Amino acid sequence: MNDTALEIASQPDMWSRGLALADEARAALGASGERMLLLGCGTSWFVAQSLAELREAAGLGETDAVCASEFVPRRRYDRVVAITRSGTSTEVLDALRRLPAGVHRVAVTAVAGEPVDDLVDTRILLDFADERSVVQTRFPTTVLAMARAGFGEDLGHLVADGVDALAAALPADPAAIEHLVFLGTGWTIGLAHEAALKVREAAQFWSESYPAMDYRHGPVAVAGPRSLVWSFGAVPDALDEAAQQAGALPYRDGRDPLAQLLLAQRFAVALAEHRGLDPDHPRLLTRSVVTA
Repeated sequence: MNDTALEIASQPDMWSRGLALADEARAALGASGERMLLLGCGTSWFVAQSLAELREAAGLGETDAVCASEFVPRRRYDRVVAITRSGTSTEVLDALRRLPAGVHRVAVTAVAGEPVDDLVDTRILLDFADERSVVQTRFPTTVLAMARAGFGEDLGHLVADGVDALAAALPADPAAIEHLVFLGTGWTIGLAHEAALKVREAAQFWSESYPAMDYRHGPVAVAGPRSLVWSFGAVPDALDEAAQQAGALPYRDGRDPLAQLLLAQRFAVALAEHRGLDPDHPRLLTRSVVTA
């Protein structure tokens, strides 16, 4: 079994450990009443999008999420949180350096002793969820599990749902699919973007992602009989009907959205293997993007 698949399979255990850090997450990421910015690149940007929606929905304060490479220090924030598995991504470090004095800086990372440590006031270290793989799976989902618990959500079902998703049949035969679409709503829009990225990274395959109700505003036009339209969370049932009208196969299940993402990660690996690719060594990608 490749490292990516092993790390996917480890997620229920990682989530249990992440849930135990709810108090640390509440202090560093909850920060009730503060205006917060979340930064990240790639997967970490999508995690930031989900966290921003979760924090605002929990009534903890105004929260933005920005791709670190696009950050411009124009708005006032009390706290800025950088999500960076490696602690070395150039765009994240540059964004932290551009923050004005007086902003509380937080890093959520998987590796100690990296450059990000010198740029922040508070660090949440999830070294137990670090990965050998270039393709991130368990680190981002553990961040989300930890934060959701810290924001006060009851996640007593989460680990069992993850175990169930590991044993579940894939929603389609990878050989029968030519096109993947992921849909989300609210905080699961970030999960939809992340699932599509996993498919592109691991399997070099055509995948798209959208806020659910926007799917009918154009993107559905390219769906067809070999398309799989996969919904995360409380996506309206009408989107399944739209996919079926296009000849596509809709898929959704009742598990926690993080367990739904786990299943999508499994599908990405299965698709890579069907295509004769090694998901541990994705084309043109490295564990961290560091520029001169």
